Amino acid sequence: MKLKSKYVSEVLVRALMILSIVAVVAFVISILYIIFHKGIQSITWAMITQLPQGGFFISGEGGFLNAIVGSLYIVLAATVLGLLISVPIVVYLNIYLKKDSRLGYFCRLTFDVLYGIPSIVYGAFAFIIMIAVGMKPSLLAGIVVTTMLIIPIMVRSMDEVAREFPRRLLDVTYSMGATRWEAMRVVLRQIMPGLTTATLLSVGRAIGDTAAVMFTAGFSDFIPKTLGQQTATLPLSIFNLLTMPSAKVQEKAYAAALVLTIIVLIISLTGRYLSGRVSKNKI
Repeated sequence: MKLKSKYVSEVLVRALMILSIVAVVAFVISILYIIFHKGIQSITWAMITQLPQGGFFISGEGGFLNAIVGSLYIVLAATVLGLLISVPIVVYLNIYLKKDSRLGYFCRLTFDVLYGIPSIVYGAFAFIIMIAVGMKPSLLAGIVVTTMLIIPIMVRSMDEVAREFPRRLLDVTYSMGATRWEAMRVVLRQIMPGLTTATLLSVGRAIGDTAAVMFTAGFSDFIPKTLGQQTATLPLSIFNLLTMPSAKVQEKAYAAALVLTIIVLIISLTGRYLSGRVSKNKI
């Protein structure tokens, strides 16, 4: 009787797992189908190579090159700054602090809280600071708030990978006379695939965020030439295009969504490829 009960439970759990996988896959496929189906029908070469005409997409003429470049500016700069800040934090938590350190526990708890804060709260916080210091919406402000947004994601994702690093291997490294700097290089080499995945998660969050940059980066029909100028982003452009009454303008929103999806897919596939290469070349 017990064996039969266990068998039934296993079958039910397996069925639920399969059903969950099918539901998720169907959901992803439906999203991609709608975006690609409507996007391909609407997109033209002019849309991705020209700036908008008529002011904030009102006329429906031109393209959204400004939003593509603006998104890449913000995401690339924020990713570099995020890595420069996050990697030393992760190294300090896992190499310089003891495993049961109270400081380490408090830091991880803090980043857990920051991880769960909605992006619009980051945008509102940055906007308050900007008003206090007399700073206007700009490319620099968008980069700063996006960096603030992705640092908790990077730190928590990288930290989870680093905590799986075998402590014995670290002890062996120290026993051979290695310094903490040399031990850090060994650890980073071993967890590099995890660092790549964490970076991809952060980039995906950053490039698709609208709320934070809405308050900080502003909007412009032109490509910014300095950090002090406002800039458009693809998510905010999609939002603006969909709110326009013209069907012609709304079609451009699906084209922009298609471009954004393709950029995210390219980044993800490239990251997976690099992660696989690094895994093969590990010590």
